[in-house]
Amino acid sequence: MKLARLFRTIGVYLCAVTLGTLQVFPAQAAMVGTASVIHSESSRLDREQLVGMLDREEIRQQLVEMGVDPAVARQRIAQMTDTEVAQLNQRLEELPAGSDVLGILLLIFIIFVITDAIGATDIFPFVHPVR
Repeated sequence: MKLARLFRTIGVYLCAVTLGTLQVFPAQAAMVGTASVIHSESSRLDREQLVGMLDREEIRQQLVEMGVDPAVARQRIAQMTDTEVAQLNQRLEELPAGSDVLGILLLIFIIFVITDAIGATDIFPFVHPVR
């Protein structure tokens, strides 16, 4: 009986000491600007639009004919910065409607060649990175 009482007393003291030494940090909140929400949402939609284009059969066929694996293209789009994605989508919107697929493929091909040339990727064996 005395041992149980001793353990209970020690437990109460340990709880009191633990609660007494805890530090409570104040919560910090800030306003989220409309511009930042719109920017993040538009970059997400731009990226989804590019990935959606890769789902089209004719684009996948053209990429394979150029020697680019669609999975690698999808991975590269995921690695692009928001600025690069926005520039690519803006360029795609400027293309005439009739040359839609060919222009997209040419632009993606050029981007891959540039990233190979700077050494960021290694897709094409005929492009040697600049050292």
